[in-house]
Amino acid sequence: MSGADYRLIADRIAGDIAAGRLKPGDRLPPQRVFARRRGIAGSTAGRVYGELVRRGLVVGEVGRGTFVRAAPPVSAGRALAEPVSSAPVNLELNYPSVPGQSELLAAGLAPLLRADVLGEALRTAPAAGTAAAREAAAGLLAVPGWEPVPERFLFAGNARQAIAGALAHLVRPGGRVGVESLTYPLVKEIAGRLGVTLVPIATDGEGMRTEAVAAAHRAAPLSAVYVQPTLHNPTSVTMGAGRRGELATLVRELGLPVIEDRIWSFLGDAGELPLAAYAPERVYVVDGLSKRVAPGLTVGFLVVPEGRAEGAAAALRSGGWTAGRFALEAGVRWIGDGTVGRLVVAKRDDAAARQRLVAEHLAGFVVRGDARGYYAWWELPEPWRADTFCAAAAARGVAVTSGVEFSVPVVGTGRRPGLGSGPAAPMNGGTPIAPAARLPTETQGGATPAASCVRLGLASVSLSELAGALRVLGDVARSGP
Repeated sequence: MSGADYRLIADRIAGDIAAGRLKPGDRLPPQRVFARRRGIAGSTAGRVYGELVRRGLVVGEVGRGTFVRAAPPVSAGRALAEPVSSAPVNLELNYPSVPGQSELLAAGLAPLLRADVLGEALRTAPAAGTAAAREAAAGLLAVPGWEPVPERFLFAGNARQAIAGALAHLVRPGGRVGVESLTYPLVKEIAGRLGVTLVPIATDGEGMRTEAVAAAHRAAPLSAVYVQPTLHNPTSVTMGAGRRGELATLVRELGLPVIEDRIWSFLGDAGELPLAAYAPERVYVVDGLSKRVAPGLTVGFLVVPEGRAEGAAAALRSGGWTAGRFALEAGVRWIGDGTVGRLVVAKRDDAAARQRLVAEHLAGFVVRGDARGYYAWWELPEPWRADTFCAAAAARGVAVTSGVEFSVPVVGTGRRPGLGSGPAAPMNGGTPIAPAARLPTETQGGATPAASCVRLGLASVSLSELAGALRVLGDVARSGP
């Protein structure tokens, strides 16, 4: 059968979906059955199903089959970067804000608006920023046991651009980067644009498993590793000191660079040393102000190992990812006058309050998170699947993110690993998770597939809106598909 013919069959299936004859959550027949019914070859049926997956109309789940998606697809990662849902309460976005935040920020900006100061603030800035910005950022990120050197700081428009710059600097097109089996969706989008292949690394209750990194590198050399060791998105797992030390030892032995994403680390414990403290010559630290302050006027930080600033700066410049001077100047003032510090304290309290609401309204469900974090990973009760649950929730006015958005396909197969990852203990009986709680080491067979999970972003709505949305979600889950 010609290529045009298999696409015509895919068009007919797409028409059935658009017309409602095939509904969200409906399972397509196995490919061999589909081929027999249509009188086509099995290989042609495979191409039809592949085309439907490419169009985002269906999703395949290993061992379960192929299902109609709940909603039209959006660009990879977009749901976590900008609003895409028309639902009145959006739990996809996750930018925390606290009462009085705008007034605090306005006071810091006021001096910048004077004519004699504004002219300088509107000039361009190099990737290395200014001396004042480097000193301020180094002080902000320092924790007991790790004080980053100001001269190793580079600045991007936001943390996402810092990640892009680091990947562009470290990995050539076609290179392989190890990531947690569930990872930040925008990293998948960035990697796709850079021509980089992401390799899912198995995780457990401590995060990325060291032996899995070694195995992936033996299978085919990795160019780098991207990891979120503190309050991992979406599972909230925080890697312990022992695992951080083991991972640092391994990447030193293998000569692997690491991109350490610390964007949520300000909510964690000050005693949690970054990976960069264990292997400073191998680790590139990414952080920023978008979560501490606000996404609309932010700066991303990239702390590079000694001797690597020039190459990383070139990557930032070539991508157009350097920070604006006005944002740098604003950030320096907000850090220096204590605004950022006050916002961090307030947001820690706010995150804890939101997690208490999750524990109260979703008691009895398997919802995993951390009392310090701004998101929750919900393992949906049977027979719910993420796509159908997202559609049902949206129909009730609440937007949530399917776990599939975080899942990284297994290289060369198109399969997504059946890992729910191993986050901190579930919230049950209205008790928030203790930050130090851990799960036993995860096994492949015991994990919940991402296609049966959703992530709740808790930060971007008011407390009253969040409480109402959680009540709705609980009702939807209990009612069944």
